[in-house]
Amino acid sequence: MSRNTKINVLLLLVVVALAVLPLALGLGDDEEEPFAGADAQAETAITEIDPDYEPWFSPLYEPPSGEIESALFAVQAAIGAGVLAYYFGLRRGRRQGEQRALARRDAGAAPQDTAVPRDAAAGAERESGV
Repeated sequence: MSRNTKINVLLLLVVVALAVLPLALGLGDDEEEPFAGADAQAETAITEIDPDYEPWFSPLYEPPSGEIESALFAVQAAIGAGVLAYYFGLRRGRRQGEQRALARRDAGAAPQDTAVPRDAAAGAERESGV
C-alpha cells in the first residue's frame, strides 16, 4: 500500500469518526435541539444574558422553514465543493501534463512542429524589407 493510499484511508477514518462519534456517544441528548447551529446557540446565549437585546441587522431573506434553509445551505456547500474539486483537478491535470512533456523531452522525442511560427517569419520579413 502506497503512502498516499495510507494517508487517504486515515483521513477517511477520521471523517467517519467525526460524523459517527457524536451520535454514538449521545452528545447533546440533554439539549432541546442537540445539533443546532452556532447562530442559534449564540442567539440563545445572548437572550439569556440580555433579554432586551435587539439585533443590529436582519437577514435579507428568511426561508419559510428550517428544511428550506438546510437545503439552501446544502446547495451552497455542494457548489463550493464543486469549485474546489474543479480547481484541484485542474492543477493536478496541468502538473501531470507538464510531467509528461518533460518525460517526452528527456526521452529524446522530436517535437511535432519544428516550423517557424508565422508571426516570427512575418517579423523577419518586415525587418529585412522584403
